[in-house]
Amino acid sequence: MAKDMTLLWGSGSPPCWRVMIVLEEKNLQGYNSKLLSFEKGEHKSAEVMSMNPRGQLPSFKHGSKVLNESYAACMYLESQFKSQGNKLIPDCPAEQAMMYQRMFEGLTLTQKMADVIYYSWKVPEAERHDSAVKRNKENLTTELKLWEEYLQKTSGSFVAGKSFSLADVSVFPGVAYLFRFGLSEERYPKLTAYYNSLKERPSIKASWPPTWLESPGQDMLKDI
Repeated sequence: MAKDMTLLWGSGSPPCWRVMIVLEEKNLQGYNSKLLSFEKGEHKSAEVMSMNPRGQLPSFKHGSKVLNESYAACMYLESQFKSQGNKLIPDCPAEQAMMYQRMFEGLTLTQKMADVIYYSWKVPEAERHDSAVKRNKENLTTELKLWEEYLQKTSGSFVAGKSFSLADVSVFPGVAYLFRFGLSEERYPKLTAYYNSLKERPSIKASWPPTWLESPGQDMLKDI
């Protein structure tokens, strides 16, 4: 079945990483995998645009079905291969509700992180303001404290209950990105414990961004 799947992806991209983690969790290794370079603009190639007119990664195809939004691809894979590999949506209604809540809250975490990391890249120099930089950092700090509280309540192993779920698939790549950019381990002990625990999970180790293994991270977030 995996041979009918194609994933075009970029190293270090949390959305790409989410899909790769689910493919590992569902024992769907052997899919057609193509690593593309953001730096070289390969995500705007004709090959990608034919699958994803937005020119973004991931671009995922299963047979004739195309899913380019990472959340959509992850939910589709869990639905289609429910009995294969590890179960990623709990049966318990309360745990399932928490999973979906944290899963979609993960989008807010990712956005607030991106507002800080990519501010200078996205905003033209003439339009940048110190007040906006300060506000973005404050918003990210508030968001991180909220996740510290969430992990305190769940004992820190997983973000939504007793087992690894789509919530972790969605949130972990963003958390890893934060630490890649220098987030303080001392200031955020629960997020640090969560990161250190899950980075050893087989599906995450198998899909770890290759460029991260080749080069050091940055310290942009060290003061957050």
